[in-house]
Amino acid sequence: MAGIINAENEGDLQAQIEEVEALASIYGDEWCVIDEASRIFCIKISSDLEEPKRTACLQIILPPGYPSTAPPIYQINAAWLRGPERAKLANSLEDLYVEHAGESILYLWVEKVREFLVEKSQSSETGQPENVTLTAEEEVNDDEDAPDFRTFKLNTESAYFFMDHANDEEVPPIKHGNTITDRRSTFQPHLAPVVTPRQVKMVLEKLYENKKIASATHNIYAYRIYCEDKHSFLQDCEDDGETAAGGRLLHLLQILDVRNVMVVVSRWYGGILLGPDRFKHINNCARSILVEEGYTAFTDEATKSGAKTKRPKHKKTK
Repeated sequence: MAGIINAENEGDLQAQIEEVEALASIYGDEWCVIDEASRIFCIKISSDLEEPKRTACLQIILPPGYPSTAPPIYQINAAWLRGPERAKLANSLEDLYVEHAGESILYLWVEKVREFLVEKSQSSETGQPENVTLTAEEEVNDDEDAPDFRTFKLNTESAYFFMDHANDEEVPPIKHGNTITDRRSTFQPHLAPVVTPRQVKMVLEKLYENKKIASATHNIYAYRIYCEDKHSFLQDCEDDGETAAGGRLLHLLQILDVRNVMVVVSRWYGGILLGPDRFKHINNCARSILVEEGYTAFTDEATKSGAKTKRPKHKKTK
């Protein structure tokens, strides 16, 4: 996203670097760099009150035009924060941006969120009515709402295009394809329709509930999600130890021009090195299940008719 910097953005990049350095100094361990190259960051914010303690996680993506012409892209993670209260906080952050347009505002945003958390904690402490009714379990587990920094990276992808997604999404249906065995190594593809990065995470978690899949030597995956409003793709891949396999799998999805789909290929290593043949089997598995599930129909029709389609921009998150 922020990988390409032109002359116009050099001043903004320098301002971002200085701001990030200052925030890291101010907030210490609460500040986390998720992906420096893509300008993705996260900060855990708490009300600093012992009881009841409110915690939220603010994840930030800094676009190339920030701070001069573009606002940060943000998402607030806190299970207890819902409805009117979430809208109220979002409005206050946007008002701050308008008031300080062209300036670095992340510190102001963090402190505004902290101020909001303190107000919520104090209203609970004094028994004042709140707009959001929490269950006893939610009151006890506020601190668990902030994601573990060690596993946070996949979650941050949702901030690009999917702000404030509901947490009640169902796991997409997963299809399992036929296996290919060569010299005792076995490959099997799995496919699921996905329209949000959150669903990607859900599919992976569901697959790993299967002990056989979890025991695979490698679970390589790639996905592409088409964002209508941006006319671009959100896409990513993972080698899972099989170097370069994820990138090759993503390249296959790009060539086939498939969209809103995730493919996972499990490999159980049989003790004999396959060399380049392993990439062939991974891609053949993936193509096979994409054809079976009808994801290549659009590409096949366009090829037969000789039609040339304008390809949307691609946006890779890493």
